[in-house]
Formats: sequence, structure tokens, C-alpha cells
Amino acid sequence: MPDLEADIARWRSHLSSAPALVDRDLDELEGHLRDQIADLMEKGLDREEAFFVAVRRIGRFDELSREYAREHGERMWRQLFGAPDTRESAGLVQAILLGIGAAIATQAARIAANWPAELPDWLALNASFLVAPFLAALFLMRRRAPARVWAVTALPFVALALLVNLYPLAKDTALLVWTHLPVLAWLLLAYPYAGGEVGSHRKRMDFVRFTGEWFVYYVLIALGGGVLIALMMGLLDPTAIDTEQAVAWVLPTGAAGAVLVAAWLVENKQRIIENIAPVLTAVFTPLFAVLTVVAMVAYLARFGVLFERDLIGTFDALLVVVFGLVLYAVSARDPEQGPSLLDRLQLVTVACALALDLLVAVVMALRIGDLGITPNRAAVLGLNLVLLGALAGIAWHLGRFVTGRGGFHPLERWLTGYLPVVAAWAVVVVVAFPPLFGFA
Repeated sequence: MPDLEADIARWRSHLSSAPALVDRDLDELEGHLRDQIADLMEKGLDREEAFFVAVRRIGRFDELSREYAREHGERMWRQLFGAPDTRESAGLVQAILLGIGAAIATQAARIAANWPAELPDWLALNASFLVAPFLAALFLMRRRAPARVWAVTALPFVALALLVNLYPLAKDTALLVWTHLPVLAWLLLAYPYAGGEVGSHRKRMDFVRFTGEWFVYYVLIALGGGVLIALMMGLLDPTAIDTEQAVAWVLPTGAAGAVLVAAWLVENKQRIIENIAPVLTAVFTPLFAVLTVVAMVAYLARFGVLFERDLIGTFDALLVVVFGLVLYAVSARDPEQGPSLLDRLQLVTVACALALDLLVAVVMALRIGDLGITPNRAAVLGLNLVLLGALAGIAWHLGRFVTGRGGFHPLERWLTGYLPVVAAWAVVVVVAFPPLFGFA
């Protein structure tokens, strides 16, 4: 089966980037993988599905990390805190150099815009293009992507940069483009992250997993940076140094460079230290379940009375966070485990969020009927409908899984298959809304 051998070769190549694993460890893991595939195919799964399930069983690394920590603890700690191997060193150098490039691009734009004294619209609109191309380059370099993949990756970024800078955007459409463009830019990064294989369900799920881990690392780096800036201002305020200018240099540089550093940490350290995603999921799922239940009861009881423009924005933020939390939880979960209490709490959260989404959609439709359509109202209604479809599908598949009428894989496939819908909506807002509403 040449296709299976190619899949196993790619899987082994991916594992070889883990500093804690050497050749004899990889041989042992490959043997376990082949045994799992053979067993699954005997049970009726086809080659592709058997490979996917076997990789998920073996490659989640939660148990493997603990096992290898016990058997090879000295080597793991040496790799974590000591000198990295050649592959890791090369990846770190790439991340640092590209991070410096992103920082230079960000500083050049800041100086040209005279920030923080001024904040021109073009700076906000182009913020995504100052960093995302460097992150895309890191993915492509690490995956040794061919020139064709580099060209396909660059094309949408160049087209979007030309479009948003040539559009004569006014206040409302400029705000919509500014808020949706980072989402679109991040989703476009799925293509270089997957090495051009963005049609693969497994690759899209890997990108979802990367996004969640990257967010955690970036927040941790940002918290450390916030402490650094606070101490710097406290120490330098009594001196003759202009702390505002110092922050203007440190903050954008650190924010841009941290994007690349966090990406490198995700790709190199997540297989050494136990994944923290299950812990975060276990903490936040019950909290959001309580929040959505309380909000649903409170607002259904006073339908239409409390809804104002700012509140609708808060509801949309909650719905987006719930969608992201489910994505993060699914990416962190072992699909072979049966339904758990957390799965049931997620179903409660999604069901309440779905009711709130319907409520907001009805309010927005009534408001558009009474006051007319504007770019903001159309964008909010469209976002609610996109989230409505996502949450409805999640509720259906998660409900079947929790009640024992379906497996977990259909939920995974629904989520990864819905990501292009989210990207398409972002494209509509960024590309089509400005001319549709006369750039108002």
C-alpha cells in the first residue's frame, strides 16, 4: 500500500521534530502505529480512516509524554533546558529572524503613521499584513514547501493588501474591514501551515489545535511583556527618558515578534510538556455553561427590552468565544473516549448559545425592518447567521455523540468543514461590503 507508506513516512518525519524522540523511539512508535492500523483495518475501517484513528490514538502525546518522561527523563530535561539539537536550533533561528523582520515592518509602519500621537486608518487596516506574511513564511520554511505553495500563499495576501488600500473606505465600512481582516488573514494561514494540503480534514484539525495552543502561549508572553512595560515605566518615569516613546518602541516590537516566537514554541515544545488544553477546557467549560444558562434565562424573560447596540456586540463576542471554546475542546480531546461530563456541559453551553443566537438574529432582523439596513446591521446579522449554522451543527453532532447515537469524528469533520464558511463570510465583509454599501 504505497499511499499508506507515504502517510507513515510523513507522520514519522513530523515526529522527528520532537527533541525528546530519537531514532529508536521513532522505530518503537512506528511499530505501535502499524499494529494499530492493521487491527483497525481488520475491524472494517478503510486505509485512510484506519491511519487517522491510529495516529490520533498514538499521537496525542498526553500519555506518551508521561511515559517518555519516566523512561527518558534525563534526556528530556536536557533537551528542554539545555542545548537544542540541530533541527530545533534551525527552527529557532528562523523564528527569531522572521520575528525581527515582523518587528522591523511594524516599527516602520508605526514611524510612518506617527503613532501613538496619531492613528491613521491605513495603519489599522494594514496591521495584519505586517506580521501574517512572516508567520506564513515560517510555516513554509519549516515544511520545505515547493515554490508553487509559496506563490499560492502570497497571492491572497497581495490581493487583499491592494484591495483594502485602494478602496475609498469611510467610517462604517473601514471599521468592518478592520475587524474582519485579521480573522481572514489568520484563516489564510491554514494553507501554508498545512503545506498546501488544506483540503485534508486532519490538517485543518491540526491548524485548529495549533491556533488554540498559539493563543495560550501568546497570552502568556503578553502577560510577561505587560509586567516588563509596567516596571519599565515605573523605573524610567523619574528620569529624563521619555517613557511614552520607549513604550512606542517596545510594545509594537514585542507584539509582532511574539507572534513568531509563540508559533515556534507551539511546534517545538508541545510534544515535550504535557498539553495544557484539556486542563483549560475542564476549567472554562463549566464556567461558560453557567454563564450561557443565566444569560439565556434572563434575556428570554425580557425579550427585546434590554437589547441595545453595544449589548448586541457583547452577545456576538460571547457566541464567538463559545464557538472557539468548542473548537479548542474538540482539538484537545481524545476522539476514542466515550461521552463525559464535560461533553454534556458543552452541549448545554452550545444549546444556550444557540437560543441566544436566535434571539439576537430576530432582534437584528426586526431592527433592520424598522430602521433600514446599514453595513453594521448587515454584518451583525450575517455573523449571527454564520454562527447559527455552526452552533446548530455542533449541537446536532454533539447531541448524537452524548446520547450514544453517533461517534465523535462527525463532530470533528463538521467543525473543520465549517471553517471555510467562516472564511467565506470574512471575504464577503472585507471584499464585497464596501462597494455594496457605497464605501459608506
